[in-house]
Amino acid sequence: MVRKIYLIGLGLIGGSIALSIKHKDPSIHIIGFDINKDQAVLAKKLGAIDEVSSEIFPSSLSMVDIIFVSTPVEQTINIIKELKDVDLKKDVIITDVGSTKVKIVDSANKYLNGRIKFVGGHPMAGSHKSGILAAKPHLFENAFYILTPSKYVTSDDLAQLKNILAGTKANFIEMSPQEHDRVTGVISHFPHIVAASLVYQAKNHEEQFPLVKRLAAGGFRDITRIASSNPYMWRDILIHNKGPLLHLFDEWISEMERVKGFVENEEAENLYDYFEHAKHYRDGLPENQKGAIPSFYDLYVDVPDYPGIISEVTGFLAQEKISLTNIRIIETREEIYGVLRLSFQTEHDRELAIDCISKYSSYDTFII
Repeated sequence: MVRKIYLIGLGLIGGSIALSIKHKDPSIHIIGFDINKDQAVLAKKLGAIDEVSSEIFPSSLSMVDIIFVSTPVEQTINIIKELKDVDLKKDVIITDVGSTKVKIVDSANKYLNGRIKFVGGHPMAGSHKSGILAAKPHLFENAFYILTPSKYVTSDDLAQLKNILAGTKANFIEMSPQEHDRVTGVISHFPHIVAASLVYQAKNHEEQFPLVKRLAAGGFRDITRIASSNPYMWRDILIHNKGPLLHLFDEWISEMERVKGFVENEEAENLYDYFEHAKHYRDGLPENQKGAIPSFYDLYVDVPDYPGIISEVTGFLAQEKISLTNIRIIETREEIYGVLRLSFQTEHDRELAIDCISKYSSYDTFII
């Protein structure tokens, strides 16, 4: 029976894991450490942990059943190296939450030598906010939680870890570290590179065409939203997933050359097929399933342009206690309707907002 857990890193992911565990079984004692001591103290006040550790490897680690490492990839590898010299409980399970897995699991196999059971972990959920204040016990609900066990882990070890994480209500998938890094390279890592490159392309044309930045405020800004992600995190992810990404670069360049050829030779039928096949595949993607890139739960509201309209709409939501994560005016010009883009934390909150706005007003709402 797992009675004591140690959690290194008390930000959005670590804090949400702790809250989900406590929500399911409040009797489990969670000790937490964060390099930012204020974060750790706040985590205790919020009920995510029971005890704050003043050092990363306290003497009480010898009594801990499971250790969660919720830090950036490079720090996780360094922590694994140091754990080999720490007095730990026999059969302790160590797991992480990193976005790449090969180097982390290889480090565990090398440094922990089977003395400790290491299970690579990657909960595929997040938020556009960070820190313990953004943590929620239901953050991972219906999300994929990938597990990449090291070679010394048994099926009983995996079952024990899944049981502790049952409160996340995530969908667990087991795969090899190599498969994980290839898959996430395709659906998460490379798309961030593409988004950033599109931003660079716009920036490079701005001097010649000053209207670029102004016109990019609409759909262009939306399709490149992921380029606003943490640059330190993505620097490390790209370095640690170098092999799969280099292969994807070659594939992408080849694909762009193919489309370039269609345009250059005015191959209308091939261009139509290209977009039609892409549309068909994209339209078949799951709509309500959380994936590797956090979803944007946006709701667009057609509103008239008059003073106080924003406070009016947000007032409707406040009456129903529906929380917003962001609000933005897409367009407001005199005597025409404008559009408010309201962003929510979950699909459920967005559905509540649709009902709420229709209840209090005649404004049209729509989802893109």
